[in-house]
Formats: sequence, structure tokens, C-alpha cells
Amino acid sequence: MKKIYYLLLLIFGWSTFAQNSSNEQFPLFSECKTAEVNQQESCFYSTIQNYFYSNYKVPQEIQEQNYKGTVIAVFEVDTIGKFKVIHIDAAHESLKNEAKRVFESLPKVSPATYSGKPTYAKFSIKINIPLIAPNKQEDLATKYAKTNTLLIDNKKELSEYDNIQYKPFENPQFKSNGIVQFSHQNYGVFDALLNQVGSNNHTASKPYSYDEVAKYYDFETVNKAFLKQKESWWGRKIWNENLVAIQGEGYWFTLNPIFDFRIGKDTESEASNTFVNTRGLIVTGGLGSQLTFTTSIYESQGRFADYYNAYAESIRPSGGNPAIVPGIGIAKQFKEDAYDFPLAEANIKYQPNSFLNLQLGYGRNFLGDGYRSLLQSDGASPYPFFKINTTFWKIKYTNTYMWLKDVRDLATVDGTYATKYMASHYLSWNVTKRWNLGFFENVVWTNTNDRGFDFNFVNPLIFYRTVEFGSSSKTGNALLGLTSKYKWNNQINFYGQFLIDEFAIGDVKASNQSWRNKFAYQVGVKYYDAFKVKNLLLQLEYNQVRPYVYSHSDPITNYGQNNQSMGHLWGANFRELVAIARYYKGRYFADAKLIYGQRGFDFNNGTDNFNYGGNIYLDYDENRPYDTGVSIAQGNKTTVMIADLQVGYLVNPASNLKVFGNVMFRNFDPTAETIATVQSNTTWFSIGLRSDLFNWYFDY
Repeated sequence: MKKIYYLLLLIFGWSTFAQNSSNEQFPLFSECKTAEVNQQESCFYSTIQNYFYSNYKVPQEIQEQNYKGTVIAVFEVDTIGKFKVIHIDAAHESLKNEAKRVFESLPKVSPATYSGKPTYAKFSIKINIPLIAPNKQEDLATKYAKTNTLLIDNKKELSEYDNIQYKPFENPQFKSNGIVQFSHQNYGVFDALLNQVGSNNHTASKPYSYDEVAKYYDFETVNKAFLKQKESWWGRKIWNENLVAIQGEGYWFTLNPIFDFRIGKDTESEASNTFVNTRGLIVTGGLGSQLTFTTSIYESQGRFADYYNAYAESIRPSGGNPAIVPGIGIAKQFKEDAYDFPLAEANIKYQPNSFLNLQLGYGRNFLGDGYRSLLQSDGASPYPFFKINTTFWKIKYTNTYMWLKDVRDLATVDGTYATKYMASHYLSWNVTKRWNLGFFENVVWTNTNDRGFDFNFVNPLIFYRTVEFGSSSKTGNALLGLTSKYKWNNQINFYGQFLIDEFAIGDVKASNQSWRNKFAYQVGVKYYDAFKVKNLLLQLEYNQVRPYVYSHSDPITNYGQNNQSMGHLWGANFRELVAIARYYKGRYFADAKLIYGQRGFDFNNGTDNFNYGGNIYLDYDENRPYDTGVSIAQGNKTTVMIADLQVGYLVNPASNLKVFGNVMFRNFDPTAETIATVQSNTTWFSIGLRSDLFNWYFDY
């Protein structure tokens, strides 16, 4: 066992400084007040040592064992001269208790002073067992001086490492400003509580932080209710706890493995079974009350249903890589018919006060109360961003600055993908206790003419569209949006979004369905505890996006990232109806989803090569078939129907590890079959074990 040799009343820097400064004074026992100034230190030392020798009673059982050792105590004298124990280290609890008793019996002293003002002073003491009379011990001042010399000469081990103290882990993340990993399934367990009538929160801007949700949902109580009675280390780590969890004075962090192991079958495919094999790590933590962080890294291989593989390959990047896995990133070839797709995400959050928090991240964001977002979705690959959240009164104001990539062949130079920039602000206002109104604005621009990151958009209060008009001729793309939510009661909420890309008032008045009327809207309703069934959520949502929305005259300034849409993941030129049912009880959960939509694709068959407005990566000024009479799902009209059922069990609430079974039926029926639009009926079965940390959408 390591021995830690504390010097009698050794303070961390105090005594050395006290001897050299007239502004400092040691604590004084009454019998030391008449001592000379240069003798007060040794008087304090000898008095407390004599007191312990006279009053410390070695417990009888310790004496009978003929025990030899030490008791080391760290203590302080506070500003009113009272002794307070900070930490006691001893081999037996009875020795610790006796030391505490003696400290409690010490009389008050005159406190230490600095420039004449009372201050705290910390010390440590070593008590030899059996007790040794003070006159047989080495002169304390001499001993302290020798120790300093040894430390300076690096001939003695320091005790700093051994003195690090840990606290029992009490899930401090539940009260921190750290982010709650966003997936619709995860957020479904507390969505009803956040949407009660009279709450003054802002649910559209995601992901949330723990302290935002903790006002309405008791993470700690729910977590305790989930715990299984497991005594073994393996049992606790598998079913209840973080793999690693450390908490100290003012800091904490956790480390957990990430798994996504699933195997399945596309029954209509001649290929081998589908699979995902993901391994990774996620680290979360906090330093003080203002700074939190999370970082995760994934290494994955997988093969999917035929329709999903085909879509991933259709958006492949320049440079020879075979695909982009939607929502993840660029994939490499794995074996002959599978993909290797790594992923990394991170978020550092600093909250200087209750009104403001700053985030530097690499990940995704979501704006809205629905399953889809038309304004800012999490369906694209992660990207670097800087976010400012300002919350006060009935307002939450979110500013996000993003760095995105265009990976098309035409935008790639010397093997380097093009960078574009995006800035958005979203103001959420609780107009009444039932009605929320939100205002959204976004602008996308590139490095045209060495423009770089345009600091015209750094000002969080400025009107982006006006700045963009004054900064460029036609190189930027600005969008406006409006959101709304109405709480009919605690069980029923209505929500919606409206997006304007371009909106020509003259064409609207002419009622000629001009292509320039580029707008989209969403309407939806949520029914919590539906039909008085606790924890049953029913949701119905309709989304409609007109042709050419999100696209631009210069494709690089479209509303996209890595060949994926930053808005609705279907792009544009469609209508969609989504019905969702979610239920959970304890660790069990079930989700059902039905999607019916009509999409308009291009033919690209050599005869008809028009741009019908569904592909946001095309120039809307080129190959447009007509300027008026533009309608939803024009072009190669395709009916899409997706039914998805998932049931599962939460294995570990600390790491959000779930075991699940899933079946998806997808019917894709185009008017005309082309290379990109092939009629298919897919039935895809899967079972797996997954750390549910983000939304992974398969409903294309």
C-alpha cells in the first residue's frame, strides 16, 4: 500500500508565503497571541500537535492489533476561526471517526488574515499510530524546509495524483446543459410533457439540452424506475450503467460503446442478406457548470435493401467512391456489394449565463415540431456549425452558421470538394400560453469572387435577404419561413410550417401557377395519451413542396449538403401524408409509420430531358419545360407508399442501447420506368441491437 507522507499542518503554498509576507498571518490559538510574529507559525504547529497527542484516543481494537500506521487529515480554518475537516485517510474507520471527534473539540482560533481581512487557510496533519510525543518528533519548520528542498530537487514522489478524489456518480448530466441525443423515438417519451398548456418553452429547435427538458421530465426518477436489480459488475454495466462514469469536484464524464448490429432480408432482392456492423465510442462530460461536451466516432460496414443501395449510389460523390449513405456520409466499397461508411460527431457547449449558450459542433440540427422539417432537417450528412441560442422572456432566438460541401463532379477541382456557407436565424415566440409563432430566415452563398465566409451575416439581428441583395448580384440563395404551433389542450397540439423560396406576388394574383411561386408548407397534429391510453402518441402530418423549391440558378448555392437536401429529404415537387403511432411502457416500445406520397421525377430518357423541379441540384433556369401551369408531382409522376413497424426493448438506458425487430413494406410506382425510377415492391425484415443516438431515415 502506498504511503503518503503529509507534513504537520502543511498547507498548499500557505506557510512558505506566510513567512515572507507581512500581509499574511497564520491562524492564532489564544496561547500564541503573545508570541513574536516570526514564532507564530511554529506556535500554531506545536499547539495543534500537542492537542492531538493529548486528546486523540486510539481505539481499543486498534491497540489490541498492535497496529502501526498513520492517520492523514486535510482540514481548513475558516474565516471565523472554526476547524473543518475536508478529508481523512486511514486504514480503519474507527481511526477516522476519532480524528473527526478531536477536530470537533478544537476551540475556535483567530482566523488567518490576508491584508488584514479574514481568509480561509488549508492544512494537513499526520498522526502516527501508536502516538508519538511531540518532543520526539523532528522540528516541524525544519522538516517542512527539508521537504521543500527534496521537492525542488525532484528526489521525492509527489502526492497530487494519489490525492485525486472521486465522488459517487450521480448522473450529473441530467441537470447539465449537455445535449440530449435527438431521435424521434427518444424524444417521444417526454414530448407530451413539454407541450402542456402554459409551458414557456420552445420545442421546435432541436436537439434539446437536459436542463431544458428537466423542468418537465424527471430524468433521475425515470432512470431509477428503469434500473434492474443487478449486483455484479457485468450485470450493472449491461443493463443499467455507463461503461465508464467518473465524477469529481466540478467535473464529470462518461464513456460508452456504440453498437449497431443488425441483419435482415430484402425479400425481393437476389442479393445476400442486408446487414449493418457498427462499432464506436461516445464520450460525454462537463467541466464546471458552464461547459459540456460530447463526441462520438463510428466505424461501420453495411448492405441495405436494393432501393436504398440504388439511392445511395445515385448521389455518389466525385472521385470514384461508390455511394453516399444518406444521413451518414461518403462510403467506400466493402467487399463486392457492401459499403464502408465512417461517421464522427461532436458538440462543445458553453453557457456563460442563463440567457445565452454557445455551441461549436459537427453534426446535424432540426427545426420544427413534426416528423419532417421543411426549414432545416437532420436527414443530410453531418457538417461543422456554430450555434448561438438566446432565451429570455417568451423568446428563444437561434442563430446557426454552417459550413457545407458540394461533392458533385462539376463542383470538384483537383480532387477537392467545393465549400459553401449557410447562415440561419430562427425566432420562436410564445404569443400566448397556447400559441407559438416562429420566424425563420436562411441564406446560402459560396466563395465566388473570393467572397469566403461573409461577415455581413455574422450579425445575429440583421435581415439576411437585404444583406444578400446588397452583397451579390445573384450568387446567394435566401429563404424565408414561418412556423406555428397551437395547443388545443394537453392532449392535442396542432403545428405547421410555411417556406418561401421565391414568391412572385404578380404571378400569384394571375393564378397561373408560375414556376416562380416556390413555396412549401406543412400541417400536422399530435394526439398524446390517445384515447386515454397512457404513453400512446398518434400523429398525422401533411407536407407539400412545389417544384424548384430549394434549388437555385447556380446549383452550388442550392439548399443541400453532400448531394442531400437540408430541407425535406425528398427534395422538391411532391406531396406527402405521414401517419405515426408511438407507444412505450417501461423499457418496451413500439412504433408504426405509414407514408403515402406523390413525387415528380425527371424522365431523362433521351427524348424528354426536362428539369421538372424535383432535383434540387439542377439549375432551375435550364431545361424548364414551362413557366406557368407548374403543378405538384409534374414530370414522371410516382406514387410512393411505405409502411414501417418496429418493436423493441431498451437494454441500457444510460447508453440508449435497444434491441429491436423491424419490418418495412415499400411500393414505388412511377408512371414510366427509367434508370432512376424503377418500379419495385420491397419487403425488408431486420432485427438488431442499436445505440439509438440519431435519426436514420430509410423512407425514401
